[in-house]
Amino acid sequence: MKQTKWFDRKFDFSFEQNIFPSVIERLRGTPIRLADKVSKIPDEYLTMKPANAWSVKENVGHLIDLEPLWQGRLQDILNGEKELRPTDLLNRKTDSANHNSKDVDELIRAFTEIRNATVAKLETLNEVEVYRFALHPRLKKPMRTMDLFLFVADHDDHHLVRITEISNSLQQ
Repeated sequence: MKQTKWFDRKFDFSFEQNIFPSVIERLRGTPIRLADKVSKIPDEYLTMKPANAWSVKENVGHLIDLEPLWQGRLQDILNGEKELRPTDLLNRKTDSANHNSKDVDELIRAFTEIRNATVAKLETLNEVEVYRFALHPRLKKPMRTMDLFLFVADHDDHHLVRITEISNSLQQ
């Protein structure tokens, strides 16, 4: 089964329940799930680019590349900004980073380190901060802190699925 492309996804943030502890748990678990998934893929497949899409290493690198954006958007919300900072929708940082030349274990370590810093900051927030919001620049929807990091967790899962798809396509 093929998943919907990230930019084609629709998001609904109308729920009122505080699911933030569960969201933090998902975010905390991504590096562990990523390391486990990548460890099962033969090294020779980690840099292959089926259909000229990103390789496994590039997907991992992309998660590293975007973490400062998530951290910055959190700061935007906490600072009372009206709109979240934009991102480069062409993902030039990932395309130019040459993640395929890097050791996969180092990529996993780098992601783990930067994600742990994000989670540590999230764990200090109070409930008022969890419900603060700013407008998402592409979606044109208000996004609370809780929504932003649910979006991040979904983005993580999107790339974990993509890594599975790559691995499955190469091992057939």
